[in-house]
Amino acid sequence: MEELKAQLAQVIRAYHQKGWSPATSTNYSFRNPETPDVIFVSKSGIDKSVFSAADFMEVDMDGKALPAYEGIRPSAETLIHCKLYALFPETMCIVHSHSLYSVLQSMKNEISVSLSGYEVLKGFEGIKTHETTVQVPVFDNTQDMPAFSETLEQEKARLTVPAFIMRQHGTYAWGRNLFEAKRHLETAEYLFEVDWKFSN
Repeated sequence: MEELKAQLAQVIRAYHQKGWSPATSTNYSFRNPETPDVIFVSKSGIDKSVFSAADFMEVDMDGKALPAYEGIRPSAETLIHCKLYALFPETMCIVHSHSLYSVLQSMKNEISVSLSGYEVLKGFEGIKTHETTVQVPVFDNTQDMPAFSETLEQEKARLTVPAFIMRQHGTYAWGRNLFEAKRHLETAEYLFEVDWKFSN
């Protein structure tokens, strides 16, 4: 577990360098395969440029801090992670960004970002050819995390690729391990940027 914490912490620092985690924004999590009902989630208010393995805390599947971490505040969006793990039980890692292009795309597209013909679409699990179109859903941003969690459950059918955008906020992506979650986020962010620059 310590190795996985260190690996994800390194990814978080790298995403900060890309400009995807301004200020103390974004949140990340993973589950231990041996105890899948325990979620390791990033603590709130940590500068992502110096994020370390010690900056994770443990919560249950309802987002409640485990006894050893009582009094420590998890990310405000922890319930999003809990809901994604519940909706997609094979998911073991969730990553997040506040990238410029995901925000811009969400201001232009009301329902989803439509992506067609790009080779890098194959970075999404299950996509075998560039000759396809995927829809990355856009959901309205809110501070009401229980309500947003319910939206995800109600709109699960729209989550045909392992990523979505919160409007004027950023991208969430997930996978069966850190490598896959990272691949999905980087695929989405690359495509959002290319598509934006081509269209504008």
